[in-house]
Amino acid sequence: MNNFCHKQETGDNNKDSLVSIVTPTYNAERFIKSAIQSVQLQTYSNWEMIIVDDCSQDNTVEIIKNEAEKDKRIKLIQLSKNSGAAVARNTAIQNARGKYIAFLDSDDLWYPEKLEKQVAFMQENDIAFSFTSYRIINEDGTETDKIINVPKEIDYKGLLKNTIIGCLTVMLDVSKLGLVQMPNIRTRQDTALWLSILKKGYKAYGIQEPLAKYRKVKGSISSNKLKMAKQNWIMYRDLENLNVIYASWCFVNYAWNALKKNL
Repeated sequence: MNNFCHKQETGDNNKDSLVSIVTPTYNAERFIKSAIQSVQLQTYSNWEMIIVDDCSQDNTVEIIKNEAEKDKRIKLIQLSKNSGAAVARNTAIQNARGKYIAFLDSDDLWYPEKLEKQVAFMQENDIAFSFTSYRIINEDGTETDKIINVPKEIDYKGLLKNTIIGCLTVMLDVSKLGLVQMPNIRTRQDTALWLSILKKGYKAYGIQEPLAKYRKVKGSISSNKLKMAKQNWIMYRDLENLNVIYASWCFVNYAWNALKKNL
């Protein structure tokens, strides 16, 4: 990896409240600038955005470099070989300096008060893991009326049967959790990380307000529901080591909840 842009220290940079934003990119020239701008428009300014490019073949890197030159809170790391989203996210996490880790994919967006409200929520309630509701937007960025509403809290067994935690909404307090890493699988690596945290006895707490925008992109990995379902089953059996009967029960509930979410 190379092209690591070190953050310049600023007067408002308090590490005790610094949010490190993890953004993997691959051929994201259509969307990456909008994602960056949605971070720059945050009412909460104490952040660093660590963008890890997974060997893009378009103008993604040039766009990021241009933005990083203007805003030293933006860091670019370029992987030497195409390695997938899990490696890209883990690389960003390993280079993060913040107390809080937040996740924003290159095609998604945040509402301006997302970080401010979520940091306050976590500090006031002394919690390690939070997530929020989010709105679905079309590929061109236009908003839909579809909002994914989240519960007030969810535990390990609850998440086994659900897909309710949107990666773009998650914030983790690593001063409580320690170093977190995603398993190197093609999809569902984020859910696998959430499960590994909740399995230790933590709960994830939901902010019941849409603070992020999830972009539905045709042809994306997440748009292939059959492949995602297959990966979910593999996760149950190979990562969570669930027996066939319990895995089947969780899978039926997962499929039903996923259907309700996408209707």
